[in-house]
Amino acid sequence: MSENNPTQKIVKTKTTVYHLVRSFVVNPIFSFYFHGKVTGKEKIPPKGKLIIVSNHASVYDPPLLSAAITRPVSYMAKEELFAVNGLKQLITALGAYPVNREGVDRKAIRQAISRLEEGWATGIFIEGTRTVDGKIHDPKLGAALIAAKAQAPILPVCLCGTENIVQSGKKLPRSIDIHIKIGDIIQPPSSGKKEVLEALTRECAEKINSLHNS
Repeated sequence: MSENNPTQKIVKTKTTVYHLVRSFVVNPIFSFYFHGKVTGKEKIPPKGKLIIVSNHASVYDPPLLSAAITRPVSYMAKEELFAVNGLKQLITALGAYPVNREGVDRKAIRQAISRLEEGWATGIFIEGTRTVDGKIHDPKLGAALIAAKAQAPILPVCLCGTENIVQSGKKLPRSIDIHIKIGDIIQPPSSGKKEVLEALTRECAEKINSLHNS
């Protein structure tokens, strides 16, 4: 795209805002408040299409995942998060967009593919909702479907410890140690057949749970 292309200018503005929020808000909180640690950063492709699949245990997961990934990540986040004042502004600045978890949200899938074509990585919480223990129990096919349509590789990531951030009856998040583990790249599926997507989804879930247990 040309530098003078209006679409390219919008993309550039969004990525600039993303980097500013990540550098001056998210990273300091991750490093100092949550004593954040990341292993496997060298496995992140610096450019090209990329889908990041992760477990999900806390409303704080989207910005914490951003702290671990060294390139802009646009999130498919459940639409309920956009009703939380403060969090809505933060995750929007970090490239998030809402997804309706009831059935297949084709608009969200189109957005994910569009972001991939713009150069963003796309982050997807593979279970579609939070789990109490931070593990994957019922993974959804959305990430595999997008990987098949866009022919984008998948990077499994595990957020360890975020299930303990929110304490019942407390408004502020607990200052605890967070460890984010990045796994090995999984190549995109050879087809969009349901059985192929199911096999890839199981592989993603198994790799994330393995990282959680390691």
